[in-house]
Amino acid sequence: MVRQVGCVTMKATSDQLEAVRQALTPLDTPERRARYRSGDFPNADRVRDLDTRYRWDTYYLAVDSGALTYDTLRNLNDAQTETVLRKVVPTLSGGGK
Repeated sequence: MVRQVGCVTMKATSDQLEAVRQALTPLDTPERRARYRSGDFPNADRVRDLDTRYRWDTYYLAVDSGALTYDTLRNLNDAQTETVLRKVVPTLSGGGK
């Protein structure tokens, strides 16, 4: 299944998207968002794009906790994985939780 998201073609299946959504949503808490907004996370002083950092940290936390495996998105490259993460995790500045 190929879906157009903005100008990037997303090659993730709906099952993959749903698996990521189910794994990341419980980790995307108001408290965690506030910590990132205030720079209270490792190497915050080196971050160029806070939203990207937050999305990928949330993804890695899901993998580390066992809620998600790298295998879930094995057929996607980094850009396609980023598209999935953007679809699932709202921006820190643009509302969300």
